[in-house]
Amino acid sequence: MSYYLEFKNITKTFPGVKALDQISFGVKSGSIHGLVGENGAGKSTLLHTLSGALVPNQGEILIDNQSMNFSNTKDALDAGIAVIYQELNLVPDMTVAENLMIGNYPNKKGFVDHKELRRKAEAQIKMLMEDFDPKVKVKELSIAQKQMIEIGKALMQDAKIIAFDEPTSSLSDREIKHLFEIIEKLRNEGKAIIYVSHRMEEIFEICDTCTVFRDGKHIETFRKMEEVNHDLIVKKMVGRELNDIYGYEERVKGKEIFRIENIRGKGVKRNINLTVQEGEVVGIFGLVGAGRTELFKLLYGLENIEAGKIEVRGQEVSLNSPKESIRNKICLLPEDRKDEGIIGIRSVSENINVSSRRHHLKYNFFLDKKAEKETADKFINDLDIKTPSRNQLAVNLSGGNQQKVILSRWLSEDIDVFLMDEPTRGIDVGAKYEIYKIMYNLASEGKGILFISSDLPEVMGVSDRLVVMRSGEIIGILDREEFTEEKILSMALPVS
Repeated sequence: MSYYLEFKNITKTFPGVKALDQISFGVKSGSIHGLVGENGAGKSTLLHTLSGALVPNQGEILIDNQSMNFSNTKDALDAGIAVIYQELNLVPDMTVAENLMIGNYPNKKGFVDHKELRRKAEAQIKMLMEDFDPKVKVKELSIAQKQMIEIGKALMQDAKIIAFDEPTSSLSDREIKHLFEIIEKLRNEGKAIIYVSHRMEEIFEICDTCTVFRDGKHIETFRKMEEVNHDLIVKKMVGRELNDIYGYEERVKGKEIFRIENIRGKGVKRNINLTVQEGEVVGIFGLVGAGRTELFKLLYGLENIEAGKIEVRGQEVSLNSPKESIRNKICLLPEDRKDEGIIGIRSVSENINVSSRRHHLKYNFFLDKKAEKETADKFINDLDIKTPSRNQLAVNLSGGNQQKVILSRWLSEDIDVFLMDEPTRGIDVGAKYEIYKIMYNLASEGKGILFISSDLPEVMGVSDRLVVMRSGEIIGILDREEFTEEKILSMALPVS
């Protein structure tokens, strides 16, 4: 079988870690090759070797049967390789045209020919999107538009191989559809495409073939996607059978721990009534605009409650600020963990201890650094947070490990009610399973959990009861034995 791009025995080591171990597989021209694996499986490291950003310790990369030796990214670009990462490589204060042509500016008598620059850029960008001004600065664009500029850059450089690293993580459904149309067009033009994603539905929708990595090793390459199913790929990724990916087990429920009566506020238009028992995971499902996140903002004191009352363990409480919510043993894991959850420029240890620093004071004044280190090490060990050290910046962790850091922050407090807003969004299947286990363990300790998810199979798989919201109100509350996709969706969809 003839491949346009081929990896042969690629090995890459870092101090104490073998990130890639004898990786071998190939990608044909005119095909889209999926690359899947848990966080830390080696996918990003492989893309960095392909782009010339990393040099492998062993093995070779072949293009059209010719062995390549990339010592830097320019070597890879010259060989017709473009890698489009999640963190887009654009200059915000430069125009679309300048970014598209960067490194290849047309010149006239020793000066940049701006007219020719715009003409070439406009011709290229029209192939990717309509009604677009090449004079607009990149900082004014949406994520989806910036992605199109990156693709345009690759085409301007005559790339024959294009790799996409989690390209849909920040896109809407409409933007994803447009991106897929562009990628399929590139395939039809004969490009060899690598597509990295943790979203299995995307792999099955767009990829012709697929390779699975686990712990830096090549596990299997599937050459016919129609002969593969979701469960098989997940099994290869995690190295175990997942008869029940959600791991749900019936638990004994205790007393009522949380009660909401006739709550109303911003985004929650109708009176909301809800209870949570000790040991219970209550899922909340609804479509965009249903008011789920808005409800959590009321319960965490981020927005004012206009009417109604809230009780924690039978005592009425006031929730006028996050500080009051925490004092009343209520915490929030926000939907946007990067901007609202972790403090990216702070270490893992600082993030874990941020809520409990008042407990780590000596003489009511000095921070007890030893106590902070012990707390950080305890949760890194207990929750299996994958980090080189407690001093690693939180921004450098995978999504699943960032979520564990946020959870650790609250586990060091005496919290009764956990509000979890999309806690598994953007993390791989193995990390999701670990988050579910943490949720179940909290419930087994008598905590109450309210859990928002837009993933219907997930919210059905994890929850003891399910709340369905629509247009700022609760439409119904179902017990687990009543769950069906048809029933839940019929409740969530707008009435025509």
